[in-house]
Amino acid sequence: MVVHDRRLGRRAAKGVAAALAVLLWGAAASADTVRWQEDAPARYTVQNGDTLWDIAERFLSAPWQWPRVWRRNPQVDNPGLIYPGDVLYLRDCDGAPCLGLERGRRVVKLSPQMRTLPRRQVVPPLPMRVLDAFLRDHRVVNASAPLDELAYVIGGEDRRLISGAGDQVFVRAAASSRLAGRETGQRLGIFRPGETYQSAAGEPLGQELSSIGEGVLVSHSDDIARLHVHQAAREVRRGDVVLPLDPGLPTDDITPRAPRRAMNGRIVGVPGGVRFIGRLQVVAIDLGTEDGLQPGHVLRIAQQGERVADPRTGERVRLPGEVAGSLVVFRPYDRVSYAIVMAATGTLSVGDSVRSPR
Repeated sequence: MVVHDRRLGRRAAKGVAAALAVLLWGAAASADTVRWQEDAPARYTVQNGDTLWDIAERFLSAPWQWPRVWRRNPQVDNPGLIYPGDVLYLRDCDGAPCLGLERGRRVVKLSPQMRTLPRRQVVPPLPMRVLDAFLRDHRVVNASAPLDELAYVIGGEDRRLISGAGDQVFVRAAASSRLAGRETGQRLGIFRPGETYQSAAGEPLGQELSSIGEGVLVSHSDDIARLHVHQAAREVRRGDVVLPLDPGLPTDDITPRAPRRAMNGRIVGVPGGVRFIGRLQVVAIDLGTEDGLQPGHVLRIAQQGERVADPRTGERVRLPGEVAGSLVVFRPYDRVSYAIVMAATGTLSVGDSVRSPR
């Protein structure tokens, strides 16, 4: 919810934003120029549940340019350290617009009893709870690491083919697998192979894995390990893959920003088999670390153009696509990456192209 300073009317807020925008734009603006929203608020109070992207989107047409408006702001050393209750306001920095900050000070009434105040949580760059929850349930195995090199369930106790929470299963782990040398008592994830992501030419980019549950390593002898299943969203079957759990995402690595070089790719899948894509949905794209992609990189999304018949030749021609959104990469692998859609002006779908915003 937007909270404006009630002392400034809407007309005044728009006037301040427009005046600062004129200072910024000058006679012309390049593609890399910071562009302010026409209806940017004169003041905004940061709310619980806000993300840096949400806040930046209220002021900037390109939210990933957020750090640039802090360059000449002596009040904040780190633009990521913003808290609920802080007030952001438009100001003039030597003829260029920027954002000022008023630190929120909480009023505490004195009482005979000692009161412990909860620690203020820093506003995250993106909806981290959504991303962390997604990564607990999904991951990608790089094309260079085939499934037959991963540890897998070979059966359950009493010759069971299907097991669940509370059961124990046997896992076979090759010496080259990521379970080699693991100590007993460690928590492990149980996954089921899903979609194989492919390039436009049909070349495999990575194998998606979906979480089945979690277990604890009880014992291991040679290449056979015993795993106690303590949590299972679905039944555990023979052939399911066992891997160490991924740590949570470090927020410092996901500062939204444009890639330094040109990127061109496409959306190759949506975990869960969803056909149409909207805001805050996770997608897989056919770009990865081998292409220079890093966590926090922002890409524009262009919808596929309609296919029409050429009236002279009769051939089917695809019309140029239109920019219809943007996404932020949060988990890149070698040749494929997971990204979250942060803006969508239309319905997106698998096959839509992605490219650098410049």
